[in-house]
Amino acid sequence: MHFPITESVTWVGKTDWELRKFHGEEYSTHRGTTYNSYLVRDQKTALIDTVWTPFAKPYVDELLQTISADEIDFVVANHAECDHSGSLPELMRHLPGKPIYCTANGVKSLKGLYHADWNFQVVKTGDRLSLGEKELIFIEAPMLHWPDSMFCYLTGEDILFSNDAFGQHLAAEDLYNDQVDPSELWAECIKYYANILTPFSPLVLKKIQQFAGLDLPLKMICPSHGVLWRDNPMQIVEKYLQWADNYQEDQITLLYDTMWNGTRKMAETIAAGISQASPNTTVKLFNCARSDKNDVITEVFKSKAVLVGSPTINQGILSAMAGILEEIRGLRFHGKKAAAFGAYGWSGESTKMISNKLGEAGFEVVNDGLRLLWNPDTEALQQCEAFGNKD
Repeated sequence: MHFPITESVTWVGKTDWELRKFHGEEYSTHRGTTYNSYLVRDQKTALIDTVWTPFAKPYVDELLQTISADEIDFVVANHAECDHSGSLPELMRHLPGKPIYCTANGVKSLKGLYHADWNFQVVKTGDRLSLGEKELIFIEAPMLHWPDSMFCYLTGEDILFSNDAFGQHLAAEDLYNDQVDPSELWAECIKYYANILTPFSPLVLKKIQQFAGLDLPLKMICPSHGVLWRDNPMQIVEKYLQWADNYQEDQITLLYDTMWNGTRKMAETIAAGISQASPNTTVKLFNCARSDKNDVITEVFKSKAVLVGSPTINQGILSAMAGILEEIRGLRFHGKKAAAFGAYGWSGESTKMISNKLGEAGFEVVNDGLRLLWNPDTEALQQCEAFGNKD
């Protein structure tokens, strides 16, 4: 389906109601997603981004029912990742020789993905492409979140096409931010930022400052996933500024895995101790083996401190916990405190290993952790409660 956004801009993307995993199996998409593609008509016509490879044939077929191939003058590839560029091979069969505008890194990525020597036109920040009365202004955005990423801005309509920035994985019948459930929208926005953009937070701040320095009016932000920001579009920019600045709420999150419930009992009792000492602090517990890892990561992102627990197995930690710690390491959270805990029966290395991994991930490890032998009894649980009471 195609939806007019303004007199000159039409949404020509794809709503994917069934998607539940993204980036392979790495990112959960409980509410589906959209792949947003935009047709901009003036004296010349530009197509901004395409859709994911599995939808390439129906996407191109429907697009060419709306506009003839001869009428499309330019293709803009804001980002080479397959969910945005996947229809290019099918599309360019119908547009031989037509120029594709992208960054220098975009050329490398697109050639590496599709092994095609299309008519690439390299652009840099500040370059302009005239469509007639309106222009597209290109803004490089490296590592938001690939080296090739860029935005483009449409003069006259005052629209920023921001690709992966300011987006979210949310499939909806409606197109705009003021038409969807705000709690669902913000939940998906912060999850998207926490799991994808956190490592690049310093670059997020610089890019927003750079765009603000261009002094361009802004009526709408059109990302490449999810709904479009037409109602106060700056609200998502303001959230990004908050999230990029070592974000935390008054929340402590406990992550654990357990074999015979000893470490689970520790987690629950430590949590009770935290709540006793700080009743206004939000405390959340997650068994990492049974919880969605991206939802867990989102809660870690929101937290001022995390406590992480695992029993010892084979002189190490349980695999689900090892996996989530690797995710946390790669996301490079800052300004958060942490501590480890765990029950053991034989050798008991897990607590020290977790403390080390938390330190390597950039957390301030506040103590040596709590390590209990066998299934915790009443006295041991009192130690757990006291551990939770500590600052």
